[in-house]
Parts: sequence; C-alpha cells; structure tokens
Amino acid sequence: MASPSHRRFGSQGQQRSSLVNNDALEPGPVYDKSYGAAADETLPPPTTSKEHKRTKWRSEGPKMKLFRIKSGGESGRGGIHPWHFLRICFRSSCKASAAVNVLWPVVPVALAVRYTLPAEHILIFTLSYIAMAPCANLIGFAGQEFARKVPHVFGVLIETTVGSIVEIILFMVLLSMNQFLVIKAAILGSILATMLLCLGLCFFVGGIYHEEQSFSDTISEAGSGLLLTAGVALAIPTVFQRGLPDSSLTEEEIMHKTLSISRIVSVLLIIAYCVYVFFQARTHHGIYHAIFEMDEERDRDGHKDAAKDKLTMTECIIALSIAVALVTLIAITLVLQIEHIIERSKVSDAFMGLILVPLVEKFAEHITAIDEAWDNQMNFALSHVLGATLQTALFNAPLVVVVAWGRGKALDLDFGVFDLVMLILAILTVGRFLQDQKSNYLEGFLLVVLYVAVAVSAFYYPNPEHEGAQGGGPSSEGAESAGHGEKFRLF
Repeated sequence: MASPSHRRFGSQGQQRSSLVNNDALEPGPVYDKSYGAAADETLPPPTTSKEHKRTKWRSEGPKMKLFRIKSGGESGRGGIHPWHFLRICFRSSCKASAAVNVLWPVVPVALAVRYTLPAEHILIFTLSYIAMAPCANLIGFAGQEFARKVPHVFGVLIETTVGSIVEIILFMVLLSMNQFLVIKAAILGSILATMLLCLGLCFFVGGIYHEEQSFSDTISEAGSGLLLTAGVALAIPTVFQRGLPDSSLTEEEIMHKTLSISRIVSVLLIIAYCVYVFFQARTHHGIYHAIFEMDEERDRDGHKDAAKDKLTMTECIIALSIAVALVTLIAITLVLQIEHIIERSKVSDAFMGLILVPLVEKFAEHITAIDEAWDNQMNFALSHVLGATLQTALFNAPLVVVVAWGRGKALDLDFGVFDLVMLILAILTVGRFLQDQKSNYLEGFLLVVLYVAVAVSAFYYPNPEHEGAQGGGPSSEGAESAGHGEKFRLF
C-alpha cells in the first residue's frame, strides 16, 4: 500500500520510480539508494502551502478533476436496491444521526394532523417542527454520500449547499406568506446558531476527547475575514436608515432608498459568494485538498466509515428528492402556524426567527460538523460551520431579497439594532477564538453560553407595535402589502 505522501503527491513518486526502472532496463548512469534521500532533501516539503501555490490543481491532470468519482465513495452497486437503500439511510453516517431517524413516524402524523385537526395550531406546529429533523437529516446524509464521490473540496461545497436546501425552502415559503419580520430574524438567527451554537458544540465535543485540537489557518483566517465582511455588508442598509433621523427626506423616501440599497447589496453579496466558491474550488483547490487529506488521515474511525455500505448515485438522487419534497410540505405546514403561535402563545418574532426556525434549518449541518469534531477532523468541521454560515450571509439571505424583488415584494435588509449588534459582536468573538488555530472545550462552552444568552434576550424582546409576524419595508413597484385574502397564497 502506498504511503500517504505517495498517494497525495503521486507525480513525484512516479517520477522517482520511473528513473529507477529505466536504470534497470536501459544502459545509463547508475543511481544508488541515496538518490531518494538526496531528492527529498532538495525538494520542498510536499505539505507546505508554498508547494501547492506553485502547483495549480488543474496541472496535476486527471487525478484532480473536479467531478472525478473517488473509489472511497463507490458503492459497488448500480441503480437502486430498495432494501439496501432503506437500511443504509436508516443507519445513517453516525450514531447521533441514526438516533434522529427514530423520529420518522412523526412525519406522517404531522401531515395527517394538519388536515384532521386544523384548529390545533400549537400541536400542528410542534409535530411539524419535530418532523423537520429526520427530513433534514436525510438531506444531509444523502449530501454526504454524494460528496464522497467527488474530491474533498468540491464535496464540502456540495454538503454545505445541500444542507442549506431546508433553509432556502423555509425562506421561500415565509416569503410567500409575507412573513418579512420572521425572515429577517431567521437570516441572522441562522448565522448565530451555526457560528455560536454549532461551532461551540464542535469545540466542546472535540475537547472532551482531546485536550486540544488544531486546525489550519488557511480555513480559519479566510472564513473569519469573510464573516466580518458579510456582517458589515448586511449592516449597511440598517445603518443608512438609522443614520438619517434629521434628514429632509420623508420617511417613505428613506424606506425606498433603503430598499434600493438592500437590493444592490444583495446582488454584490451573491457575486462575492460566487468568487469565494471559485477561489476555494478552482484557483486554490490544491491548498484545501491537502488540508482535507490530512484530516482524513487522522480520522479516528475512518476505517469504520470506509467499511460501511454506500448509496449509489441513483439512490443519492432519490433520497434527496424524497427529502426535499417532504421538507417542502412540512415547511408549508410549519409556516402556516407561525402567526397563530405568535398571537396565542406570546412568542416574539425575534425568538421565532432568531432561535426556533434556525435550529431546524441547519440541523443536518450541525450533526455533521459535531461528528467530524468528535473524530478529530477539525478542518472538515470548521469548513462546514464557516461554509454554512457564509452561504447564509452571502447567498441565501441575498437570494430571498432578489426573489422578493422579482415577485414585487418589498423585502429589504433593514434589521433591528438588537439583531445587528448581536451579529457583529458574535463575529468578533468567534474571530478571536479562531486566531490561534487551536480549540478546547472551554472555548466551546463559552460560545454555547453566549448563544443561550442571545436566546434569552430574544425571548423577552417585544414585537414592534402594530406588526405581527408580517411586516416589511415599503411597497415597491406595484407591490402593496398583502391583505388577509393573499396571506396564505403560496406562489
């Protein structure tokens, strides 16, 4: 079996072996055993960042093709086998994920209660909320299986994107219901939940088994810098509106300008996300590939994962299709109950959006990252946490604003001061913890405590006057606020 260095940098090993083989078959200069040692001393270390910066990933030929099917992800089967499909999906990727599959019976119950007991809003909301967990878990597992079949960097991007499907569906359903305040709170809540709660649990769970864990500065510095940039960009519309109290402009004019700024910022953020993906998957692919390869080698139970049965490509697509369909149905059921829950149980928009909705949005992503931290794969875990956070800030949030723009709805990025202050402070705190490229359970515990403190504040935060779960900015071109008759029209 080839050594790790030979697997990762096969071109160098092949060059040396070809030289030795040529010596044995053809007359020429004689190379003694000291050749390999001398060559190793003159070549730069293969795992350094400089080596990868000099060697572009696309120059390594077919080995680094972005869509190459990896042998580690091969199932050994083709098509679909129902029994194997169900058994593999139920066992899932880890024990925590498999335990969530016990909740699958709640899914048909939640859908049935919606139609048989339509007046029981709290019961419907509770069952639908629980039913989202196994459906989101299936999306995450199918995404992981699909990601096993491609190179590490592209696989992480796939897992992050697939894990955000639930969030995008919820945003679109909330948009259809004109739940603008909940959407805004859910955007920031998703960022806070992933950045504080999920990262904190990764540090804490990994720190229980390991005294200290380390991760690459390439991932932490790029991620924390982009987070701060995204946070400042999201704050621009709010700062603009709050900074013009004594302006000669009317309130309607200020709100219209804020809406225009929000739409332009959204387009810029989507462009920034595309550049970030290109940076990670194309131009700097080699650096990230080496980092993830190192994490694969120090996986504590990697041999167990390799021995597990895998889904075929067809089964991955079928699992994703089923899970997305169920998530859409349950998301509609869940969102239909939000207004009733806010009115009857006195739950604030801030708590609903900042805490309740985000916890179920990124459930699968959180389980995956925590399991990777437990296996001492901190670079993978950090990539999932930061990747999911950046996708929400740079893509999902701007996407819902752009879609609202196309549908004539006046959704802007004017967040509350409380939400924005919490976001910026959380980004600065996480950035400070990532500076030394090391983590332990104490740092994780502190991040979880910070998230609980934000949740308590959101629970007591009052709703704006004369606004419930609905609300938003000004009416845009021909888009007046939807009345009661349009409230539950989906598309």
